Amino acid sequence: MAVPAFRLTARAREASASPSVSLEKGRHRMRAPRTPITLEAPILTSRRPQPTSADRNNLYIAVLVSLLAFACFACFGTAYYLYKFRWSHFLEVGPRRADEVFKVIEIDPYIDTCPQSNLREEKYLSYLPHSGFHNQRIALENALALSHLLNRTLLVPPIRLGSKPLRYVNYDSLYSFVALSGKENFTHCSRTALNVPLPSECLDYFDYTLLSWEWLIDFSAIRARQPTILRWNLTDIWIHDCLNISFANTHTLKDSSRYQFRFVDDTSLSPNVKFTEDLQIDTLASIKEPLLQIGTLFGSSRLHLSVPENRRVRSQIRESMVFTNPYLLHAAESVAKALGESYVAVHVRLGDGQFQANGGTKARSVWWSLIRDELGIPVADIVALEQNIGKPITDSSIFSNQKMNDFQEELSISDSHLLCRKGHHTQSHLSPLNVPLYIATDVTDPATDPDLALFFHAFPCTFHLGDFLGHIDTLDQLENLYDGLKLKPFLIPFLDAIIVGMASRAIGTPGSTFSTYITDVLWPKYHHLAISERG
Repeated sequence: MAVPAFRLTARAREASASPSVSLEKGRHRMRAPRTPITLEAPILTSRRPQPTSADRNNLYIAVLVSLLAFACFACFGTAYYLYKFRWSHFLEVGPRRADEVFKVIEIDPYIDTCPQSNLREEKYLSYLPHSGFHNQRIALENALALSHLLNRTLLVPPIRLGSKPLRYVNYDSLYSFVALSGKENFTHCSRTALNVPLPSECLDYFDYTLLSWEWLIDFSAIRARQPTILRWNLTDIWIHDCLNISFANTHTLKDSSRYQFRFVDDTSLSPNVKFTEDLQIDTLASIKEPLLQIGTLFGSSRLHLSVPENRRVRSQIRESMVFTNPYLLHAAESVAKALGESYVAVHVRLGDGQFQANGGTKARSVWWSLIRDELGIPVADIVALEQNIGKPITDSSIFSNQKMNDFQEELSISDSHLLCRKGHHTQSHLSPLNVPLYIATDVTDPATDPDLALFFHAFPCTFHLGDFLGHIDTLDQLENLYDGLKLKPFLIPFLDAIIVGMASRAIGTPGSTFSTYITDVLWPKYHHLAISERG
């Protein structure tokens, strides 16, 4: 048995105070040697030989190798610690006080806790999220439907919001990105003083945040139909420690391209042009391993369901994808009330990718659909209207600065008296254009954007979210305790979507999954209509 350190220390003190120390079991004692006294001159010993240049080089090399070895071990130990214990601080999050409504949002207190022991014998389905919010939402819809059809518990990852989405790459690379995508060990970034340069590890800290799906939608309806586990730790360590599943007990479908696997319930389907492989759902159901790990599940046509019952399951899941967060609904209802019951709305996506490159064409398509299909203006009148539209207008060309201030003030004081940017159309065939129009878009300044000029010219009463800042100030108080970031900038697209969904009529941008979500899910749900079936 090892002797405790404090005992060794006491014995060492005792030994130093004693003139001798007993050795083994004998009576021998060690004493200081007697030094003979002599009157002779001391003998001068030769000087120690000086090290050569080669000796010094060898010494330097040995020290360098030692330092490098120590650094390697230190880096490995630090990396392992971060990888192993990166989630432990979640357990310190306490319950929210009742008086903190509209103040903060907290991550669920049971994050990083393992599921109940009786769930460890279940079978599970896991997938890798990527890309923007609506691609993540489509992947979740597919994962929920697939897990239900396979009778597996779905492991649900958090939502990643912001300007730094994880792009799609092949399975192995995407798995690494997803597993290391958390911000748990970088919370010091949010506390860095403004006058201090950000540490290198914090350079993209403020570009994205993570949220629980339960915070945004009503997940209780989903959980009532099928088992799910909200999982924040996306590493193999969590799978092993919490589910007791080893790598050998995992069946993995590794995709090497974005559209490799399609999941079908019909054996008579012909090959698909978009997807390279069809996997039968019945075949997947026969997999014995406790965990089925899939890569990407993005794509509205990823699941091709022909069985009516299977399609019904997916429709129920889509109905559950409606935003139900009270903070967002409160702000959106305030804006909708100010616009009135008859306002129309468009979602014009122009800020990225093909939508930015073809902004004028996309915006014009939305404009035509709204005027022709929703408001019923004859084509000849639309052509004449478009030809008479001149240069893009700006707010300054409509109001003076004082009038603009009065305009904003009246918006914040009265919900029933909105000042329009232009005088109403007096011609009877253009009178439908006098309806209030709300534009939801991802451009910085909608009123001066040339691609949106058609809307501001044709509709005298055109508004955007910047006109209603006083109605949405409750969102300023929302803070994500997960990373200390203010949530409002990340929630603006959702707020825009809800306002468009509440309009009497709504048009979206062709090819945009965000617009499709608004027109196919939010608008029907807010108007008590059936959600359309796709795929």
